[in-house]
Amino acid sequence: MDDQDNREQRLVALCLLGLLLFNYPLLALFNVPETVLGVPVLYAYIFAAWALLIGLMALAVRSRG
Repeated sequence: MDDQDNREQRLVALCLLGLLLFNYPLLALFNVPETVLGVPVLYAYIFAAWALLIGLMALAVRSRG
Protein backbone atom coordinates (compact mmCIF):
# COMPACT_ATOMS: atom_id res chain seq x y z
CA MET A 1 0.00 0.00 0.00
CA ASP A 2 2.99 2.29 0.51
CA ASP A 3 3.72 2.28 -3.24
CA GLN A 4 0.13 3.36 -3.92
CA ASP A 5 0.50 6.27 -1.48
CA ASN A 6 3.73 7.37 -3.16
CA ARG A 7 2.08 7.19 -6.58
CA GLU A 8 -0.83 9.33 -5.37
CA GLN A 9 1.56 11.89 -3.90
CA ARG A 10 3.50 12.05 -7.17
CA LEU A 11 0.30 12.59 -9.15
CA VAL A 12 -0.85 15.35 -6.80
CA ALA A 13 2.55 17.02 -7.14
CA LEU A 14 2.30 16.77 -10.94
CA CYS A 15 -1.16 18.33 -10.83
CA LEU A 16 0.22 21.25 -8.82
CA LEU A 17 3.13 21.55 -11.27
CA GLY A 18 0.63 21.67 -14.14
CA LEU A 19 -1.32 24.40 -12.40
CA LEU A 20 1.89 26.36 -11.95
CA LEU A 21 3.08 25.86 -15.53
CA PHE A 22 -0.25 26.95 -17.05
CA ASN A 23 -0.97 29.84 -14.70
CA TYR A 24 -1.00 33.48 -15.83
CA PRO A 25 2.28 34.85 -14.46
CA LEU A 26 4.36 32.12 -16.08
CA LEU A 27 2.42 32.21 -19.36
CA ALA A 28 2.89 35.97 -19.52
CA LEU A 29 6.66 35.48 -19.58
CA PHE A 30 6.38 33.55 -22.83
CA ASN A 31 3.86 35.86 -24.50
CA VAL A 32 6.43 37.64 -26.67
CA PRO A 33 6.39 38.37 -30.40
CA GLU A 34 9.23 35.93 -31.13
CA THR A 35 9.25 32.51 -32.78
CA VAL A 36 11.02 29.22 -32.16
CA LEU A 37 11.47 27.28 -35.40
CA GLY A 38 8.62 29.31 -36.89
CA VAL A 39 6.25 28.65 -33.98
CA PRO A 40 5.29 31.45 -31.59
CA VAL A 41 7.13 31.13 -28.26
CA LEU A 42 3.91 30.89 -26.25
CA TYR A 43 2.62 27.97 -28.33
CA ALA A 44 5.99 26.21 -28.15
CA TYR A 45 6.03 26.63 -24.37
CA ILE A 46 2.49 25.30 -23.95
CA PHE A 47 3.23 22.26 -26.11
CA ALA A 48 6.55 21.56 -24.34
CA ALA A 49 5.01 21.91 -20.87
CA TRP A 50 2.12 19.66 -21.88
CA ALA A 51 4.50 17.02 -23.27
CA LEU A 52 6.64 17.25 -20.12
CA LEU A 53 3.63 16.68 -17.88
CA ILE A 54 2.50 13.68 -19.93
CA GLY A 55 5.98 12.16 -19.75
CA LEU A 56 6.23 12.72 -16.01
CA MET A 57 2.78 11.21 -15.47
CA ALA A 58 3.79 8.15 -17.46
CA LEU A 59 6.81 7.75 -15.21
CA ALA A 60 4.73 8.31 -12.08
CA VAL A 61 2.13 5.66 -12.84
CA ARG A 62 4.45 3.03 -14.35
CA SER A 63 4.19 -0.14 -12.30
CA ARG A 64 7.34 -1.56 -10.79
CA GLY A 65 7.18 -5.25 -10.41
